[in-house]
Amino acid sequence: MASAARSATRAFLRSTPATSSFRPAVRSARFALPAQGFRSSARRGYASEAGQKSGGSGAIWAFALAAAGGAGAYFYLNGESAPAGPFVPTKEDYQKVYDAIAQRLANETDYDDGSYGPVLVRLAWHASGTYDKMTGTGGSNGATMRFAPESDHGANAGLKHARDFLEPIKAQFPWITYSDLWTLAGAAAIQELGGPVIPWRPGREDKDVAACTPDGRLPDASKNQDHIRAIFGRMGFDDREMVALSGAHALGRAHTDRSGYEGPWDFSPTVFTNDYFKLLVDEKWSQRKWNGPAQFTDKTTSTLMMLPTDIALIKDKVFRKHVDRYAKDQDAFFKEFSDVYVKLLELGVPFKTEERFVFKASE
Repeated sequence: MASAARSATRAFLRSTPATSSFRPAVRSARFALPAQGFRSSARRGYASEAGQKSGGSGAIWAFALAAAGGAGAYFYLNGESAPAGPFVPTKEDYQKVYDAIAQRLANETDYDDGSYGPVLVRLAWHASGTYDKMTGTGGSNGATMRFAPESDHGANAGLKHARDFLEPIKAQFPWITYSDLWTLAGAAAIQELGGPVIPWRPGREDKDVAACTPDGRLPDASKNQDHIRAIFGRMGFDDREMVALSGAHALGRAHTDRSGYEGPWDFSPTVFTNDYFKLLVDEKWSQRKWNGPAQFTDKTTSTLMMLPTDIALIKDKVFRKHVDRYAKDQDAFFKEFSDVYVKLLELGVPFKTEERFVFKASE
């Protein structure tokens, strides 16, 4: 029922003008940590149990087969040949991971505006956006946000919710690395929230705390266009790509207990659209009068917000032409966002395959 209601809401929102005073009935719901316990992030992904050594008797042999893995015992008892070599996941295996993420997104609606999707997009973004093309460090290859100090960086505040959300998926599919899981979850979230198809490929490896990146590699929302170009340029993006990536602000909201800012960017924070760009261009924005950091509010409803880095996109002449184009053409935005988001998720990863998978979204 919840999934059907969200689908109807999204269809209605897409037909509603961006500056409409309508807002979804489901507003921000404070996140309550699941009752289910999770392992400490500093200990994730590194424990493995040594296999039992086999003896000479039939009983010990059977026990060793079971200890080595249920699959081996199955093939032995059924007289079949076990597959040679280690398990190598296929596209179908990754589709099962995608499906599990999508199912959990549909079932777990006790976060913000009814979806964990936006925070999964942010997790994949922040795990990947630490890349430095000059040193070859950072990026999604490593999933080092599992550890302090990176998990404690100010830009990563609140992302424990996303990491914990994915822990049951990791337990269900222990063969997938955290690095691949986080980026796949970001791609899945965009597709499940009505956005473009995000081709994805596996091959990332998890690293230990020594690979944590220094603080300050992610964007600071209080800065201007010079800062945007410095941060995104360090990763290898051009002006058009910088604006396209900023379109991810179509999803989610800011929280005072994390970034200090407050509010959503548009009226449908769980549906991926080009409304972020439409509102930047069509709405009148004025600085909000409050005790928090400088942010901007819309004149029409005073319920939306933009960050200084958002307003910088319409003040800069080069950035502005891309904002205008995306505001007028959602198809162009979807195409170019997909391309640049794929690039972001792959920065610095030494892939062994050129093949990317396209996953079927849930219906």
